[in-house]
Amino acid sequence: MSLFAKFDAAESTRNLLNSLPVNPTAVVIERVVSASEAIVGGRPTIMAGTNNYLGLTFDPDAIRAGQAALADAGTGTTGSRMANGTYQGHLDLETELADFFEVPHAMVFSTGYAANLGTLAALLGPGDAVLLDSEAHASLFDGCRMSGADIYRFPHNDAQGLAKRLRRLGERARHALIVVEGLYSIRGDCAPLKEFADVKAEYGGYLFIDEAHSLGLYGDGGRGLAEAAGVLSQTDFIVGTFSKSLGSIGGFCVSRHAELELFQYASRPYIFTASPCPSVIATTRAALAQLRARPELRIQVWRNAERLYSALSGLQLNLGPHVSPVIGVSFDDRDVALLCWQGLLDRGVYTNLILPPAAPEGGSLIRCSVTAAHSDAQIDTIVQAFTEVCREHGGSNTV
Repeated sequence: MSLFAKFDAAESTRNLLNSLPVNPTAVVIERVVSASEAIVGGRPTIMAGTNNYLGLTFDPDAIRAGQAALADAGTGTTGSRMANGTYQGHLDLETELADFFEVPHAMVFSTGYAANLGTLAALLGPGDAVLLDSEAHASLFDGCRMSGADIYRFPHNDAQGLAKRLRRLGERARHALIVVEGLYSIRGDCAPLKEFADVKAEYGGYLFIDEAHSLGLYGDGGRGLAEAAGVLSQTDFIVGTFSKSLGSIGGFCVSRHAELELFQYASRPYIFTASPCPSVIATTRAALAQLRARPELRIQVWRNAERLYSALSGLQLNLGPHVSPVIGVSFDDRDVALLCWQGLLDRGVYTNLILPPAAPEGGSLIRCSVTAAHSDAQIDTIVQAFTEVCREHGGSNTV
């Protein structure tokens, strides 16, 4: 077989997408106007698929902090944390993250993807057992696979399914790692973390939660779904990203286990990756301070989420089970999903189109993400656009 034969399927997908009036994977954001609006295709477009949950990408304090760091420390570290890439800002951010989560240990990575790969590769090895939710993010699956551990997937958000697999592991369950997310980023559904923590208490193991999409949105302090569910003290490792609510880029892991301090000597994605540049660290620290000081941002996100979810539900669209800032609209027919996504973009509303196999249960999905920066008028425009495209392409009965 040719080395390149494996790309035949990818080429077929590309040809299909290129045959559309607009390729969903090739949309160019020509100019960013604000945290909620951009110029796409030469016209103003409401950005309803950005993950910019707290709307902090244009926060003045974050921008000033980034500009000052550029002037003071230059554009990049040019090295890994283990070589020449640990700056004072990295240590300060780790201290602030540990304080935020009220745990003694924190570790910063260059991306959220690297945080998952890096922590899982350090924690797991051949002969270890990891229990992984069937709809876990690709980075979680890749980290588990890269570690060489034995992977046991359990049905999505199914605490009894998790318990069943732990029972089968017998004595190995006491040392197994349970890997789940808080808020799932496709349909906007939440993990039953209290039930998972109860299963862990019964069978043993360690609980690892990816709060990438729930950081800043859940809990009285914005610490994520583990805080909201009251299981922070039962959670062994929390990972997350700076590229959602904090409007930056990078990732982290926090833990009450002192062994986290040793990950830097055992995690290849950490050891061999250049550290985040000073301006990114500075903007992240400023955004984290805003998250902590301005709970009204979280209140506004939820107000907007409830407004949009309620309106789309009134259109009888097939939505996820929970109101959240991630609102996924599922379609049985891929062509209808494509037409509706195109219709939304034509009406100045940018969303995320997710096709098989990325969409759950073999269907297709249009994903919206709501932010604190969206105005009531923008939410109403999004609703009106959905109303028109659903009417134009067969109405709610087709979705």
